[in-house]
This record gives sequence, C-alpha cells and structure tokens, in this order.
Amino acid sequence: MILAFAGGVGGAKLAHGLARTLDPSALVIAVNTGDDFLHLDYFICPDLDSVLYKLAGINDVERGWGIRDETWNFMETLKQVGGEDWFQLGDKDLTTHIDRTRWLTEGQTLSDVTHALCQQHNVAHAIVPMTDHRVGTIVDTKEGDFFFQNYFVRLRCEPEYTGVHYKGMEDAEPSPQFAKAMSNPDLRAIVFCPSNPFVSIDPILNVPGVSIALDKTDVPIVAVSPIIGGQAVKGPAAKMMAELRLPVSPLGIAQHYGELIDGLVIDKQDSNLADEIRAAGIGVHVTNTLMKSAEDESNLAQETLKFATTLARKKV
Repeated sequence: MILAFAGGVGGAKLAHGLARTLDPSALVIAVNTGDDFLHLDYFICPDLDSVLYKLAGINDVERGWGIRDETWNFMETLKQVGGEDWFQLGDKDLTTHIDRTRWLTEGQTLSDVTHALCQQHNVAHAIVPMTDHRVGTIVDTKEGDFFFQNYFVRLRCEPEYTGVHYKGMEDAEPSPQFAKAMSNPDLRAIVFCPSNPFVSIDPILNVPGVSIALDKTDVPIVAVSPIIGGQAVKGPAAKMMAELRLPVSPLGIAQHYGELIDGLVIDKQDSNLADEIRAAGIGVHVTNTLMKSAEDESNLAQETLKFATTLARKKV
C-alpha cells in the first residue's frame, strides 16, 4: 500500500497518476484541509475538491481548479447585488459545497462526507482529509496574518511571506483512515506529491500524531519537487521560497524537508543539483516531472514508486 500526501494542482495530478497505477486497495491519498474555510455559509474544501475532481475526470484543466464546462450564474447574480464575490464558486461546483455543508450540519464527519462525495463521483480510490477537526492555515506576512484563502485568492499572494501557523491544530488528530494508513503493516512507501511544501504538505505534517507516526515508520518517504528550473509549475511556492531566502530549486525543497525524507524526485532541468542533494544524505531520482497529460502523471507515479523501492528509511 502507498500513502500519498497531497494538496493543490500538482498534488492532484500525481494523485491521479498514482490512482491510474495502483488498485484502490493499494492507495490512500491524505489531503490537506488547512485551507478549508466557511464562505457564504458554505463549507469549502479546495484541496479535497481538487483531488476529487481530478480523479473523477471532471476537473477544469485550463483553470487548474473547479469543474470543466462550468457556468457562473450564481456568481454573476451575487456580484449584481453587491455580494462577496472574490472567491469564485461555479454553479456545478456549488453543488458539492451545498451537499458537504448539509451533511456536516447533520453531524457527519468530514471523512464521512468525503467518502460520500467520492461515491457520488464514482471515485474508487480513498481520498481522506488529514483530519476531521476544523483547522486553519494562517499565513504570516509583513503586512499581517491572513487565512490562507484570503492571502492566496483575495490578496493574490502579494504580501511578503514570512511563515505559517495554524488555528485549532492543537486539538486535531489524524482522520481515522489516515491514521490507519500510517500504521498499516502493508505500507510500502509514503509519497509527498509536488504540492506547495509550506501550505499543502506542512499542514498535514503538523497534525498532532503525524510526525510521531512518521518517526516510527520503517518505509521510505519520497518527495517530488514542485520546483522545476527555478519556478513553481503553479502557485506561490517559488515566491515563498525566495522570501524565506531558500534556494528556489529542488535544493531548497531538500533543505526544507531535511532528514524527514529519504529521497527526492527532481526534473531533468535540475539534474545539476543531484550531487549536492545527495551530499545532504537524501537520495535523488532525475526524471521528467512536468505533468502535461495523464500519461505524464502515470509515468511520474511509476518512476516515483520504483525509486522508493531502492531506498531504505533513515533512522533520525
């Protein structure tokens, strides 16, 4: 069994590649929920929905988020009456948020709701929230602290990034299926998808109990770099790294994860950094990591899994 940590567009793409490669019984995708928030009285889970829509085959490829062939009647009407329209909700997408909000209000857990949505969309692979508790990623900037969606969407990542902290994380625990996956005797590897390390992967790592479970695991942990040729494929990861004075490269990703990971998959464009990363005690695999098609996603998944079989877990 493989456990993947995912969030954002890059995470959804590799999660899809893993799902195309592995049977449903052999994959659990633990998804960041730190950017979940209540908007217009709807409970929005951007990363869970990105992974769900991608695996369901209904994601909007051009925008990178939401559902393809979307309509925007709700948002157009909301704008006309002066409503809060900075966060776009398509008409099809809105159905997901209405169902989720109703089920959560009725007392179901986020795990239960996510499973039900997967069934609605005929997604057989397990997509699970990192926790069933309400937590929030707060982005620290030189202009103040902002909930992630305000920083990312409303402010367009313009304030200078200095770090993150979390609201409600001290009371959280891993969701049941996530916790079960981390201790599963059939677990063979943990994969950090090419998601933003600061606001997609780190929130998962900061759920109480996760770091202890990872310290105890004897399976290799492999990350796939979201940085290619000095740039993030999508999102603010490169900007954040630069503002933290980290190298905007796979070397910076390696420095951020440090001894937590046993291996790092990097793109061919960054092959010149392989030896320097290896010198830090992290295994390196060089391949094509830019995912433009479903075939690219599957190929990267297969390359990552093969690489994981060559690694032994470091004891830290």
